[in-house]
Amino acid sequence: MTPGRDAIVATAGESIARGSKSFAAASRLFDRTTRERAWLLYAWCRACDDLADGQDHGHGMAVVSDPQARLETIRLRTQAALDGHWVGDPAFDALRIVVAETGMPHRFVWDLVYGFALDADDWRPRREGDLYRYCYHVAGAVGCMMAVVMGVAPDDEAVLDRACDLGMAFQLANIARDIEEDDQVGRCYLPVEWVVEMEIPPGQHMKPPFRPRLTVLAQRLAHRAEAFEASARGGTPALSFRSAWAVLAAAGIYGDIARKVAARGDHAWDHRVTTSSREKLGWIVRAYGQARRREQLYSAVPRPNDLWTRPR
Repeated sequence: MTPGRDAIVATAGESIARGSKSFAAASRLFDRTTRERAWLLYAWCRACDDLADGQDHGHGMAVVSDPQARLETIRLRTQAALDGHWVGDPAFDALRIVVAETGMPHRFVWDLVYGFALDADDWRPRREGDLYRYCYHVAGAVGCMMAVVMGVAPDDEAVLDRACDLGMAFQLANIARDIEEDDQVGRCYLPVEWVVEMEIPPGQHMKPPFRPRLTVLAQRLAHRAEAFEASARGGTPALSFRSAWAVLAAAGIYGDIARKVAARGDHAWDHRVTTSSREKLGWIVRAYGQARRREQLYSAVPRPNDLWTRPR
C-alpha cells in the first residue's frame, strides 16, 4: 500500500527532529502548510546527504567505498520523484510531493545533486570563488528551494538571491565549525590559495603548530558567513510574517555558530560548537520582534555589489 501524504509528512517531521534541532526549532514558526513542505524538503536533502556521506541523520560521517554508486542512487531516485513516480523511499517521495505542490524548478534540485557529485569526486576548492560555488550547490540552492516553499515566485531573482545568501551563510558556518571532522574523513574545504597564503603545508592544517594560522582562516570563513547572513535578512520583507519569523530565527541561531567559532579562536575545535536550547529560544523571541519590524529594519538594506552571486 502506498503511504499517504500525512504519513510521509510525519516521517519527514521525525527526520528533521533527529537531524537538526536548529532547523526543527525554526520550522515550528511557519504556518502549517509551509512547515510541512519545509519538512518534506528537508527529508529529501537529509536522505541524500546521509546516503552520500554514510551518515545517520547527519551523524557519524565516514569514508564510503562506493561514492559514485551512491551518487547514482541519488540521481535515479531523484529523477523518479521529479517524474512524479512513487519511489518507495519516504524521503524521495517527500521530494515528489513538495515539487508537485509548489511548482519547484527542477534546476534547483539538480544544482544540489551536483554538490553531492563534487564530494563524490573528492573535489577541493582552489580559490575563494570555488568555495562559494560549492556552498551554492550544497546549501545556497536549498535556500532557493526553501524560498519557493515559502511562496516566493520562481522567477523573483532578487528574493531568491537573498534566500541563497542564507544558505551560503549556513554552509560557511558549517565549514568553519567542521574543519576537524572533515579532516578526519580526508576532506578540506579551505581554498588552496588560502592555505598557501598562510604557509600551511598541504594536509597539515590540523597540526598543533599551525593552529593559530588555521584560526585566521576559520575566522575569515565566519566573517564571510556574517556578510551573507546580513544580506539574507534583506529578503525578509518579501515574506509573510511567519515565514520571516522562521527565517530570522534560523539566521540568528545558525549565525551564532559562526560567531562562536570566531570567538573561540584556537579553541574552536576543542568541542563541537552548538547553540543551546536557551539560546535557540532567545533567538525565536528576538526574531519575533525583527519580523514585526522587518519593513523598517531590512527594506532599505541593499545587497552588496561585491557579494558573490549565485549562477543563473
